[in-house]
Amino acid sequence: MAKKKKKKLHESFSLVDAVIKGIQEKKGQNIICLDLRKIQNAVCEHFIICQGNATTQVSAIADSIKEEVKKETGERPFHSEGYENSQWILVDYITVVVHIFLPDVRGFYNLEDLWADAEILEYAET
Repeated sequence: MAKKKKKKLHESFSLVDAVIKGIQEKKGQNIICLDLRKIQNAVCEHFIICQGNATTQVSAIADSIKEEVKKETGERPFHSEGYENSQWILVDYITVVVHIFLPDVRGFYNLEDLWADAEILEYAET
């Protein structure tokens, strides 16, 4: 049983790494990962939040994430939404949920404060 849990944890971090790489490929900004695993009744293990400066960049980041995750892990998203206006695109991999925002939309919803109990990891922009 311990092996399965360890494998699942490793898979989750591989997925996080692939998502971050996909964001960085398209110059996503203010990249953070909220570790929700210690929060009771959390909807997933990790929220990854970033932003792009225009709707075209937000869409490009989402597409890059999907491509990178497929290449690195073989996984496809369970669900994605928000491409219609590309102000906030959500890409859901069940254990990892990615939110790509325009800056003003990110500020309005302020997910970081909603999950303030989470451990926050910040990633450098490349």
